[in-house]
Amino acid sequence: MRVLLVLGLIALAPLAGCGPAQPYASLPQDAVTGIGDPTRAAVIGSAYAFAGPGSLSNQPDAAARAAAQVEYLATEIPTGPRWVDFNPTVGLELQAARRELRGALGIAGDAPPQAVVDGLFAASRALRLGNAMAAEQALTGPAFPDGRATLARLAKLPDLPRTRSATALTERELYRVEQDNQLSSGGDGAKL
Repeated sequence: MRVLLVLGLIALAPLAGCGPAQPYASLPQDAVTGIGDPTRAAVIGSAYAFAGPGSLSNQPDAAARAAAQVEYLATEIPTGPRWVDFNPTVGLELQAARRELRGALGIAGDAPPQAVVDGLFAASRALRLGNAMAAEQALTGPAFPDGRATLARLAKLPDLPRTRSATALTERELYRVEQDNQLSSGGDGAKL
């Protein structure tokens, strides 16, 4: 009996320092048009959006969408079972990018990721329809202390080097893992 108790405690020891579970976010159904993998689309889309300083200048709808994608990826990549082959530094870099983006956009540092994703996607939709008032209303609550300021910041994003680096790294890692998986399954693209 004591042996079982000791073995049970040994098995639980690695979990002792884990702390509380990190909040998770999901993407809305309209995150991808048509049939597609929303996470893969978020990786590629955010890397493209943040590819260079000023790439989202005067495009607040696209900036809101890209920021929501980074928010989502910062929860999905480090914990999602599909991404176990990713280098762990990718998740850490995405979390640092999320902090940089939240600071740049005036988003509360302790905001639940899902509230941020939902608010930014709703604002993006409203902006695409030309409804700035609805976009501002989407950015309310504790997650967005000043929705009007967040909208203004989305239109004139500062240089975000950490976000640019993290999204580019994530895209490279996605392609590396896909290539490794293709090679390990014997698929080299050549016909026999």
